[in-house]
Amino acid sequence: MKKTLLLIPFLAILITLSACDSLNQIAQAGVGAATSGNPTNIEIGNGLKEALQIGTSKSSNQLSAVDGFFANAAVKILFPPEARKVENTLRSIGLGKLCDNVVLSLNRAAEDAAVQAKPIFINSIKQMTLTDVANILLGSQDAATQYFKRTTTLQLTASFKPVIQNSLNKVGATKYYGDAANEYNKVPFVTKVNPDISAYVTQKAIDGLFYEIALEELNIRKNISARTSPLLQKVFAYADRNKK
Repeated sequence: MKKTLLLIPFLAILITLSACDSLNQIAQAGVGAATSGNPTNIEIGNGLKEALQIGTSKSSNQLSAVDGFFANAAVKILFPPEARKVENTLRSIGLGKLCDNVVLSLNRAAEDAAVQAKPIFINSIKQMTLTDVANILLGSQDAATQYFKRTTTLQLTASFKPVIQNSLNKVGATKYYGDAANEYNKVPFVTKVNPDISAYVTQKAIDGLFYEIALEELNIRKNISARTSPLLQKVFAYADRNKK
C-alpha cells in the first residue's frame, strides 16, 4: 500500500513533464510554420519595410552621433581633392593645427546634418510600390541602397545643405576653411581655390550615409542573425530561395 501511494505522485510528475514536452513541441512547430513557406505579398511588403526602417535608422543614428563621421575612416570627410595641395602646403609651413580644425569641423557639420535623414527615408519607405518591394527584395545586394539614392538624394541635399551651412558657421568651419584657402591663395604661383566648402560637405555627408546604408543592407541579406523577427526571417528566407 505504501509503495502504491509513493508511485502516485511520481506518475503525476511524469505525466506533467510529458505534457510540457508535448506543448513545447507544438509551440516549436508553430514557430517553424510561421517562419517557413512562402510569405504573402503583405508579409513581403511589411517585412522589407521593417528591415529598411531598421537599417536606415541605424545608419542615421550612428552617423549623427559625436564622431559618427570623424572617427569612421570609411566616411571621414577630408579636404576636397582639389584642396589637398592647400593642406600639404599649410602643414609644411607650420599651419597643421588650422588644417586639423578644418577637418574636425567638416565632420561635425556632417554629423549635425545626418539626423535629418531618418524622416526622409521613412517617407520614402512609405511610398514604395509592390513593384519596388519585389525589385528590392529579389534584386541585387544593393538594390535598396540604389532605390534610396534615386528617391531621396534631392530631398537629402535640400535638407542637409542649410543644416550643414549653419553647422559650419557654428563650429567655425567656414572661417577655418576660408582662412586655410585664403592663406594658400597667398602662396605665389598657386592655383587659387574656392573658399566655399558647404556644397562639398553636403555631398560627402550624403555619400557617407549611403555607404552605411549599403553595409546594413548587405548585413541583413547575408547575416541570418541580423533578421531579428519571425517576419524578417520568413521574408528573407523566401528571398534567399528566389534570388535572381
